[in-house]
Amino acid sequence: MTPRVRSFLIVLMWMVASAAQAQAQAQAQTQAQRSPVTSATPFHFVALGDMPYGPAMLSHPPYERLIAQINRLDPVFSVHIGDFKSGSSTCSDEAFVEQLGFFNRFERPLIYTPGDNEWTDCHRTLAGRFDPRERLIRLRQLFFTEPRSLGRQRMDLERQSEVDARFRTYVENARFNVQGVQFLTAHIVGSNNGFDPREPAAVEEFRSRESAVVNWLEQGFAKATRERAPAIVVMFHADVLDENAGRPSVAETGGFARVISRTLLPLAKEFERPVLVIHGDSHQFRVDNPFRDSLGQTITNLTRLEVFGAADTRAVKVTLDLGSNSVFGFSVVDGLQGSQEAQ
Repeated sequence: MTPRVRSFLIVLMWMVASAAQAQAQAQAQTQAQRSPVTSATPFHFVALGDMPYGPAMLSHPPYERLIAQINRLDPVFSVHIGDFKSGSSTCSDEAFVEQLGFFNRFERPLIYTPGDNEWTDCHRTLAGRFDPRERLIRLRQLFFTEPRSLGRQRMDLERQSEVDARFRTYVENARFNVQGVQFLTAHIVGSNNGFDPREPAAVEEFRSRESAVVNWLEQGFAKATRERAPAIVVMFHADVLDENAGRPSVAETGGFARVISRTLLPLAKEFERPVLVIHGDSHQFRVDNPFRDSLGQTITNLTRLEVFGAADTRAVKVTLDLGSNSVFGFSVVDGLQGSQEAQ
């Protein structure tokens, strides 16, 4: 073997070895990106919404008892997913301030995302015939004044208004992290997400908010993927499913098509790891897997929790155990009877 051939072979072997090493490193990096960061310490939070409903003398005492019971449970945080008043009660500043007072009775951080009764439906006669867009502005001024939660103990939040200058208005869209799990709120409300084609002002508000929420969901899932989050929890008000379509489904047109069918569901499926959606609106407690992809297949890693509401003043304790196969556990919180495992 001549010296030239020997040198060529040495170079060739070095190139093959380098390529193999680079491939192994790339595979290891890809696996690391896909593997979640897990914690062995279970934790719990409480979800509630669509309350208090009705006259104060009837609705406030059970709500106060529920808050006291939640405080005894000492959750990491609680989330109120909207509708802190009924659609037939006043949307006045006084009513808003009163509900803010309730939120600040929670000992631990209280996360709030708006419902339709607080602004979308405020044009109703019994609600005071307010301008819905003006009420939304007032909600933001009262409930989202700083990048922290409500409650007696405050939690730092990352708000969309601070993350992206294009969406400075949307202070209500927030996210935070607990033991690697990413939580985010999205301003998606009942009453067709505020989309009323007959009213130009409503359409303009809806389109802008829809774009903000789509961006927030996309950025949230991208962040969770980068950080190898073991799970994501998405919290909003609206019941986005049409239960009259033979099987629960999201309408192909209307206020939920883009944010849910074309954004949230594909993102959840692609994420592959556990995703929990928490909402209210229909006042029917349930834990199930109703969401389907574009082919009609159940998105098995996506769980839905709908909270109690209206006359049923109970909440749901959600336990996250990343070492468990089910990850999410649920129990009912009653202001009178404490916490009971959900059946």
